[in-house]
Amino acid sequence: MKKISFLLCFSFISIFAFPQWRWQNPLPQGNPLESVFFTDPNTGYAVGAAGSILKTADGGATWSIYSSGHPNILSSVFFTDANTGYVAGSTSSDNLILKTDDAGTTWNTIYTYTGSGLKSIFFPDDNNGYAAGAIGIILKTTDAGTTWTTLSSGTTHELNSIYFTDPNTGYVVSEYGDILKTTNGGSSWNPQSSGTNLSLYSVFFTDANNGYIAGDVLLKTINAGTTWTVDTNGLGFYVFDEFTSIFFTNANTGYILDGVGDIFQTVNAGTTWSLLSTTLGQTYSMYFPDTSMGYTVGGPGIINKTTNAGLTWTPLSEGTTDSYMYSVNFPDASNGFAVGSNGKVLKTMNGGTNWIKMVNIPTGGDDLYSVFFIDANRGFITGMFGTILRTVNNGLTWTQISSGTNHSLNSVVFTDENTGYIVGGDYQSTGVILKTTNAGLTWTLTPVTYELNSVCFPDPNTGYTVGLDPGNNNDGVILKTIDGGTTWNKLTFETPQQLYSVFFTDDNTGYAVGRVGTAIRTIDGGMTWTNLPVGAMESLNSIYFPTASKGCIVDDGGNIFRTINGGNSWTADSSGTWNTLNSVCFTDSTTGYIVGHTGTILKTGNGGETFVEEHKVISELFTLWPNPAKTIITITGSLPPQKELNITIFNIKGEQELTETFKNQNKIELDVSSLPKGAYLIKIWSDEAMEVKKLVVE
Repeated sequence: MKKISFLLCFSFISIFAFPQWRWQNPLPQGNPLESVFFTDPNTGYAVGAAGSILKTADGGATWSIYSSGHPNILSSVFFTDANTGYVAGSTSSDNLILKTDDAGTTWNTIYTYTGSGLKSIFFPDDNNGYAAGAIGIILKTTDAGTTWTTLSSGTTHELNSIYFTDPNTGYVVSEYGDILKTTNGGSSWNPQSSGTNLSLYSVFFTDANNGYIAGDVLLKTINAGTTWTVDTNGLGFYVFDEFTSIFFTNANTGYILDGVGDIFQTVNAGTTWSLLSTTLGQTYSMYFPDTSMGYTVGGPGIINKTTNAGLTWTPLSEGTTDSYMYSVNFPDASNGFAVGSNGKVLKTMNGGTNWIKMVNIPTGGDDLYSVFFIDANRGFITGMFGTILRTVNNGLTWTQISSGTNHSLNSVVFTDENTGYIVGGDYQSTGVILKTTNAGLTWTLTPVTYELNSVCFPDPNTGYTVGLDPGNNNDGVILKTIDGGTTWNKLTFETPQQLYSVFFTDDNTGYAVGRVGTAIRTIDGGMTWTNLPVGAMESLNSIYFPTASKGCIVDDGGNIFRTINGGNSWTADSSGTWNTLNSVCFTDSTTGYIVGHTGTILKTGNGGETFVEEHKVISELFTLWPNPAKTIITITGSLPPQKELNITIFNIKGEQELTETFKNQNKIELDVSSLPKGAYLIKIWSDEAMEVKKLVVE
């Protein structure tokens, strides 16, 4: 996807804006994928967590990434022709159905209603479609998704998969072994005996009579569901893991996928099954566009492909997913390092375009928590059990340095080429502060009674470290030194939550963040601290300011919070993932990196500020008039009661000009008379939806 200018964007009626954080590891992205569908052997779609929609037009060689919104979970995708497709899932509070009429270029929200989530969608023809999900919900459309009717299923169990053999005859299966059948287009649903109360996840029919159901058990019918039998001649009750997906390419040849990456094939309509592969990873869905070519998807971000009917499989996704990345640091614009669990060290030499896993790291696989480079060659890593690693050749080799402690060492920083500091500690235990004056060859240890998580020095003598005070109700604690670490004094300010990260932009101005959305600022060198209006509920793990005014915070829920005015106000932006984000750093005012769980590495090239991108999920949710405007604009929309609506106006440079928050209002009047004449983008967003419109002020 390419970035397009604001002037070009103004020709669109409605587009979504998202922060420019792009996946660098894993690739093409790292969210779990729940469903896959191909309209031909080369053109396919996959959907999943954090509103992810992926499309390929070249058989999986490359993928475009779209988003329907950070709160969304997309569970099922189905196309009726090359251009027309549907996605079913949920927002944070509602059932959700999206539709495209242009082969995935744009996606419109065509259905939302309070519910716990849709799990499966199926269209037996172009106009008639069905969706099923939590609490026994079944929806039907007869006009290609323009309107949807709720059908009575007779159950409140979660319905996982729906399949129709013709517009009137269909089947749906549940988490408690329910099998329901309709022969009148969903007007009534009749229970069928499955002989089990085990979970059923996927249903597939090869013709009107022969069908299969996969879950914690494999079932088969040869009489249109009148009876179902456990496939005891084949796999029967599967003892290793549940079957997540079943697919047949013809009457005899079919495939079953399980959640741990095993795939089985039958060539005799299920009489026998053969194990084809055990290397597909955590997989949830598969699709074969023809008898030879097939695809599987799963999590995190797993995509596999076969071109020989499943005999061999090629991973289409790549990168590290087996580690939590805890820290990232760049000594210059090209060279960067990320460290994490299981002794994982990743390195880039081209600004994050490629990351390589470094080998022969002398840690024994222990977790690594912090990385810091003095220059392009000299760097340090700290971690569990007092681990200190040192390199003098840009990470080619690492030497283990004695720390004199078994405490976890959580943060390392250097104030010059010789002087460095490390802080650490363990939960509800004592902690340590270490200092070196000989470039890390030896370290002097000072024990403290706190667990310390982060350290920062705004100048060579003045430093701060934050963490937890086990002796004071596990409150947050801030220590300060003004003599280069010779003495450390506890500041009188206390917060009821543990602090995870501290950052100072100058001697007086500093920030700290921690548990349950805690964010504080000082402008007097730590004498007093005030709460910041970040508006987060998750734990805030890392804070970084590339300039005195621009700052960034990341949290446990995959959220990114930005400020452009030194923390006076904050904008919440989605990273495009739910993965926990642990560390953020910038190499200049616009280039930044974030790392997190399951190997997540993200990069921005414009400071994370909002940009406008082609091919985003769109929907006309709000109206705005007059436009052009001189003084007052009016915004209306069908926002549910008690929901919070945020409005932000950006100039053509992408800079925030105005932001307001409203609650329980379906009609909003906003004064724009203070804005200079010109063109703007107005972003209207809530937890459930977001829309960006052009605004002209005269």
